[in-house]
Amino acid sequence: MSKSVLVIASNNQKKINEVKALLPDFEIKSLKDIGCDVDIPETADTFEGNAFLKAKYVYDHYDVSCFSDDSGLVVNALNGGPGVLSARYAGEDKDDDKNMDKVLLNLENSSDRSAYFITVICLYDGTSPKYFEGRINGQITKDKIGGNGFGYDPIFRPEGSVKTFAELSNSEKNDNSHRGAAVRKFSEEIGGK
Repeated sequence: MSKSVLVIASNNQKKINEVKALLPDFEIKSLKDIGCDVDIPETADTFEGNAFLKAKYVYDHYDVSCFSDDSGLVVNALNGGPGVLSARYAGEDKDDDKNMDKVLLNLENSSDRSAYFITVICLYDGTSPKYFEGRINGQITKDKIGGNGFGYDPIFRPEGSVKTFAELSNSEKNDNSHRGAAVRKFSEEIGGK
């Protein structure tokens, strides 16, 4: 039996690998796989809005149903920042280290280091979009710890863990992450597992 094809609106190989591990019953295709080399603008002011913009762009230009996510780090002491600007928090070059350095600098004198990661997935097939959300609470560490993962993983310690996301194996992170939670909701609804 052949696998159902699922186009994910991303060329971030680490993100794609996470989704592939979470959805083994699907053949996951990236933007590159369908010939899209556009950096799709994320101009909405919500995670839902950005996920929809990316999924709709792919559907409108390539005539394929699309799975898109927008994820970010929300830090309470930073008034919800970096939020939807997580990838570009320290500039348009989307540099993970600069983004983490800016968060750590901005929290230097804060005793409140509470934060959460959020992922909102949008599945769009030309009709009504479907949304799936995953969220995990945690704390921002004082230093970068660990070499796995990507984005803000080295400075985020999920609730109930002594390790940052960057210290967890890929499977441990998938079991406990915001993206893992959102993808599991998605999989349950569409019957992928």
